[in-house]
Amino acid sequence: FDEADITYLLALRKKLAPKIEKDGVKLTVTTLLLKAVAKTLIAHPIFNSSIDEATDELVYKKYVHLGVAVDSEAGLIVPVLKDADKKNVAVLSKELGDLAEKTRARKIAPDDLKGGTFTVSNLGGIGGTFFTPIVNLPEVAILGIGKGVVRAVVKTGADKTEKIVARTMLPLCVSYDHRVIDGAAAARFIKTLVETIEGLTEKDLGL
Repeated sequence: FDEADITYLLALRKKLAPKIEKDGVKLTVTTLLLKAVAKTLIAHPIFNSSIDEATDELVYKKYVHLGVAVDSEAGLIVPVLKDADKKNVAVLSKELGDLAEKTRARKIAPDDLKGGTFTVSNLGGIGGTFFTPIVNLPEVAILGIGKGVVRAVVKTGADKTEKIVARTMLPLCVSYDHRVIDGAAAARFIKTLVETIEGLTEKDLGL
């Protein structure tokens, strides 16, 4: 478990939204977070692997296909965003919106539910903070995202003095298959993820 300061990320979304949403595409914080996840997976490839039970082999993937858990009347369904690391945030936003709409309408195609390499479950829209998501086998890890909350946080300024400021903090939770990943690797992964979220740039978003 860890937290990311998404105050800057929210400001970045507000800045980019008019440019992207003029074509009828909704830019959400989730899409920005997916780009941060994809970048982190490239830096920590073992989290983007799977176990082949038949051959008892660990398979590293050369692509990033992100499963995104969608809450529907039929229960939790996980459509897959293919090649999330190679698409800009505008394309991802459109694809995510289309997949979520098809999923809730129960019109999702079987191929859209296959091939995921890592799953993201965002419960922020419902509420709650930290939770323990269950790994979607044969993947080896999953990220859970809670609801961002504005809190008083101590920050050290450029003049080295500490100040209490209001920041929006986002709960993050990583579950992992201990046959492949140990606690130290998971701690490094979530540390990188937090740093990536807090330092996300327009270049990272493909803009």
